[in-house]
Amino acid sequence: MQGLRRGRRRLGSWLSGPYLELVYSEIYRLDLPGIDARRGERILGALDGAGLLDRRAVHRAAPAPFRELRRIHADSYLDSLARPQALLQVFGLELPEYTAERALDAQRAMVGGTVLASRLALASGRLAANLGGGLHHAFAAKGERFCIWNDVAVAIADLRAAGFVEPILVVDLDLHDDDGTRSIFALDPTVHTYSVHNRTTTAIEAVAATAIELGDGVGDEAYLEAIGASLPRVFAAVKPQLVYYLAGCDPAADDAIGNWRISAAGMLRRDRMVIELARRRDRRLPVVVLLAGGYGQEAWRYSARFFSSLRPSGRAVEPPSTNQATLDHYRRLHRAPLAAERPGLLGPRRAPPPPGRSPGGAPEPDWQLTATDLLPDLGGPHRPRRLLGALTRQQLELTLERAGQLERLRQLGFLQPTVELDLEHPAGETVRIHGDAAQTELLAELRIRIDRRTAPGLAMLRIEWLLLQNPREPFSPARPRLPGQEHPGLGMLRDVIAMLTVICERLQLDGLLWVPAHYHTAAQGRHASRFLAPADEGLFRALEAALAGLPLPAAVAAVEQGRVRDAATGEPFAWHPMVVVVAVSERLRQQLDGEDYERLAAAAAAARRFELAPGGGGPGAATQADSVPRAAARAGSGGLPARRSRR
Repeated sequence: MQGLRRGRRRLGSWLSGPYLELVYSEIYRLDLPGIDARRGERILGALDGAGLLDRRAVHRAAPAPFRELRRIHADSYLDSLARPQALLQVFGLELPEYTAERALDAQRAMVGGTVLASRLALASGRLAANLGGGLHHAFAAKGERFCIWNDVAVAIADLRAAGFVEPILVVDLDLHDDDGTRSIFALDPTVHTYSVHNRTTTAIEAVAATAIELGDGVGDEAYLEAIGASLPRVFAAVKPQLVYYLAGCDPAADDAIGNWRISAAGMLRRDRMVIELARRRDRRLPVVVLLAGGYGQEAWRYSARFFSSLRPSGRAVEPPSTNQATLDHYRRLHRAPLAAERPGLLGPRRAPPPPGRSPGGAPEPDWQLTATDLLPDLGGPHRPRRLLGALTRQQLELTLERAGQLERLRQLGFLQPTVELDLEHPAGETVRIHGDAAQTELLAELRIRIDRRTAPGLAMLRIEWLLLQNPREPFSPARPRLPGQEHPGLGMLRDVIAMLTVICERLQLDGLLWVPAHYHTAAQGRHASRFLAPADEGLFRALEAALAGLPLPAAVAAVEQGRVRDAATGEPFAWHPMVVVVAVSERLRQQLDGEDYERLAAAAAAARRFELAPGGGGPGAATQADSVPRAAARAGSGGLPARRSRR
């Protein structure tokens, strides 16, 4: 431990720039229903985009060795994890063997990340954040609720083994009870666990613990009052020399599974309250921040906002939308690889690479189009070899691998995803992804072509057909069959739109274009799109107003069953083809954001009013609580346009 203290003094001046040490690994990416596999990656990207990411202060996590895990977890439990059904209790669903191994790898890396963040916090005397971790439902002899190992407990045991004996405070503001951590330290007076949660799930008598149960439906005032009334007293009584803060994002009002109503401002005030208590002038305690819970595609934004506020000015920077972050992610893919060897971002500190070189020293992937790409040999008949004249199959597969999309398919049990190009299809160039080398399970099919007619004066990338499906997953009350679906979706629509947007940028096209075959295929792409005609945009806005508050399956059922009626005529609304676009070029953005477009769209919306007639069964029978989180997290199956042919 003396070495740690000496390191703290030695590193103090050298680390005068970074206000926050960050720990991450690509191994953290685990794609499970309702969980954003890119949560940590999006936070890094947002901080980098805001100019707040000091790359000297970003560190790569390594998997915790079993020697460290055994300090907390019983050997019998560690042995049990080798059994095929071992993770059923932890995740509540049976995972394919490959996915189970990935889950073990991911959480071992997160445990290692918390160990590293703890050492960094003590060495610098400042703040360190593991962009993962907070696995507080793991007990010494069992795992529960998505937590295999307890990273905080393992990290504390590591520090104790190194000679750190001072009091430690664990502040857990995840929505859920910190039962695993409280159980592990129940007899240890030197570790005080503090938790404010919705329900106390396990009755545990601990010698040093504060457990505050607030119930359901909690808002900002009650939440902040409970923390403000109790946490300062705990700091004063415990006098900790190290603080762990589990900054769970599941109390947020928009969390996919949470039942509290905490606003973005309330979440930030909560986070700042903890840091201000730990870092006030007479304390200046080292703090280890962990992400803990947070479900759905928006959870990462609370953490990014919080981390940006930790700089000396204390001002928070509003993070980009998830759609923008996804798009930025794919843009970065074509500038620098996201492979495991990225020492410039997630490895040893070193000087920035020279221009035109990747952080690892290899040439950056060149995705700029040459004259040969755009104007292939015109000397005679030839077979096209590149998608849109630019991308070979190998390049496309590499892009999908770097983006983590093929890994997502492997985690769903498709261990040998294969990419196929069909560039001579009469309806458009086609990409197919099968789940096996024999190509018996079609997972994705995309048919595209360049369209210069639909939008006069504009060159668009037209999606003729898009299919995203999981043929091994059955429909359920929570995920009912939607029109055009043969199987539930893959949850990859947002990524596909982002990748195609980047292709448009590289090819200098004005945007994406498609004609939705059903209401849900327009609604699912709504996050990034508008209708090309202002009248269609206004019509859809009026339709959205009538369906507001309904989960997607219920809204789809209402449209399909003719229960959406024109308020003036009483006639049921019938879906008809309307062109949807995603603007890429500045001239198309100006057209869609211009005053004339908005005036015409608003007038069209005002001229149409729809009413929702009562109705019953079908997909609409799913409850909002069941369907909304899944629809939001995994939307994206069924063909976007009307075509259904696959070959």
